[in-house]
Amino acid sequence: MAPKTERSRRTVPVPAQTLALFRAHRRQQATDRLAAGERWQDHGLVFPSKVGTPMDPDHIDRTWHKIRAAADLDWLRLHDLRHACATFLLVSGASPRTVMKVLGHSQIGLTMNIYAHVLPEIERAAVDEAAKPLFG
Repeated sequence: MAPKTERSRRTVPVPAQTLALFRAHRRQQATDRLAAGERWQDHGLVFPSKVGTPMDPDHIDRTWHKIRAAADLDWLRLHDLRHACATFLLVSGASPRTVMKVLGHSQIGLTMNIYAHVLPEIERAAVDEAAKPLFG
């Protein structure tokens, strides 16, 4: 699937643990490719079906429902993971510009308008940290 805009095509940094999971996934995909034999259709996808074709959206939805039910997170939508990523980045001290780049937003205002709810928590932590040298 092509990205929404050409600017959406970008390199996104991922943690080393995620890269290890991608490598394991690639090994499993090689096994799937061999098992599929002539049926394999290479579309260059990272997460294809067992025969290399794009995944059926209904299959993705069913799988997501099973995963979140097993984790007792029935309220969690798949898109909420994107919001969680942004929130974790901001809370961990990433700059709003960094979050903007990771999410692929075109303007920092968009990022900050969507994630402004995180700012009071960050501001409180920053003020408390700054007060430590002053008040012990």
